[in-house]
Amino acid sequence: MNKALPLLPFCLSLCLSLVASAARAEEKAAPPPPAPAPAPTPAPLVRVTGFATPEGVVYDEAGDRYLVSNINGKPLDRDNNGFISVVSPDGKLLAAKWIAGGQGGVTLNAPKGMAVEQGVLYVSDIDVVRTFDLKTGAAKGDIAITGASFLNDVAADGKNHKVYVSDSGMKQGAKEFEGTGSDGVWVIEGKKATPYFAAKDLGRPNGLWATGKDLYVNFFGSADIAKLDAKKGKLEATAAPAGGGDGLYVAADGTVWSSSWGGNAIYKGKLGGAFVAAVQHVAAPADFAVDTKRNRLVVPRFMDNAVEIYEMK
Repeated sequence: MNKALPLLPFCLSLCLSLVASAARAEEKAAPPPPAPAPAPTPAPLVRVTGFATPEGVVYDEAGDRYLVSNINGKPLDRDNNGFISVVSPDGKLLAAKWIAGGQGGVTLNAPKGMAVEQGVLYVSDIDVVRTFDLKTGAAKGDIAITGASFLNDVAADGKNHKVYVSDSGMKQGAKEFEGTGSDGVWVIEGKKATPYFAAKDLGRPNGLWATGKDLYVNFFGSADIAKLDAKKGKLEATAAPAGGGDGLYVAADGTVWSSSWGGNAIYKGKLGGAFVAAVQHVAAPADFAVDTKRNRLVVPRFMDNAVEIYEMK
């Protein structure tokens, strides 16, 4: 009898074990599969050029048109060369300088946020809110915001005839913007402005959206998006994926849309939940508007002197 024969099953088992071990080692050493590429942002439906540092857009529902604020220089320069443009929903620049600083007795230095309330266009301009007739563009007077340093967004609640304006509390430093401590939100009723909520550490409030019941705000100094209470301050603060908040819109179902300079994106989500990018790869997306008739985002590209229109998805 061959004595080596009983060793055969043992050798076979050992070989199979070694092969399996080698396979497991190779599996561990193999590089992980590449992460799936993010879904590309659809190209804008329309891209309109011919602007000069466009900061804000507001949808004039009654006139079915977009109004675009142009700083035309630096955000804090009192140069009286700012202007408001008119764009049609199909992307035609109907009037480059419908309202212009230095023309027709108009003063307009660095216009930023805008809102429409009862046939009046409200425009923030450094430390005053300027008002214009929505149909004619004629100046209707200024509302001083005492102690403000960087008025930014404007929002109308549409029900109680209140208009809110944010003060991002900034000044130009040697290399970048520095805090002034005037961070807050003001409320305008008629021609009178009073503080709504202010705090030195508020985080440079920027975008506003008023629903009549709640006031939503995002912050240029952080990734937070929150409700702002006149007595309690920030409520339900929720962080977006990146900071540098600018434009803000809140749909009837509570979905929040917020533009971010830090993320080069427009995020959407709900307070208390996760925010995801709805539009990506848009550098310096400033104070956008929503065309509620066509369900579109109208986004001013601050650094590119352009306005882009996207489907809301």
